[in-house]
Amino acid sequence: MLKPSFGEPDQCFPLKGDSGFVQIRLRTTIILEAITLEHIDKAVGYDRSNAPKNCRVYGWHQGHDADIGVETGKMFLLAEFSYDLEKSNAQTFNVLDLVGSSLVDTVRFDFTSNHGNPSHTCIYRLQVHGHEPTSVLMLAMQS
Repeated sequence: MLKPSFGEPDQCFPLKGDSGFVQIRLRTTIILEAITLEHIDKAVGYDRSNAPKNCRVYGWHQGHDADIGVETGKMFLLAEFSYDLEKSNAQTFNVLDLVGSSLVDTVRFDFTSNHGNPSHTCIYRLQVHGHEPTSVLMLAMQS
C-alpha cells in the first residue's frame, strides 16, 4: 500500500531491484489526463539513485460499470516518460492523445529502470489526474 510520507527519506514503497511495477485500482472510472510521479526532494535526500527513471503507464477498464459501452480488460499504453533528477521532485506527464482510451479504472506503472541503485527502487508518491465522465452517454461516445 502506498502511504503519504511527507518527504521523509526512505519512507517509500520499495520495489526490489532496479525495476518493477505498481498496479492501482481506482475508486471509479475516470477520463485520465495526466500522471504525477514524486520522489524525495534533492535538498532532503543525499542519495537519490533509487528514484525511478524510465516508466511506462498502462491503463484499462475492468468492466464493473457494464452499461458504459467500453471494451473491458484490454490494456493500453497511456504514457511513457523519464523521471529527471535535475527537475522538480514532483513531475507531471500528460497521457497520450488516444481517443476513447483514457477511460480507465485501473492503472499500472511499469518502472523499467532507476537512477543506478541495483538493490531497490523507491516510490514516494503516484497521482493520476482526470475527471469522472459526466454521463453514460459521454462514456459511450468515448468508446
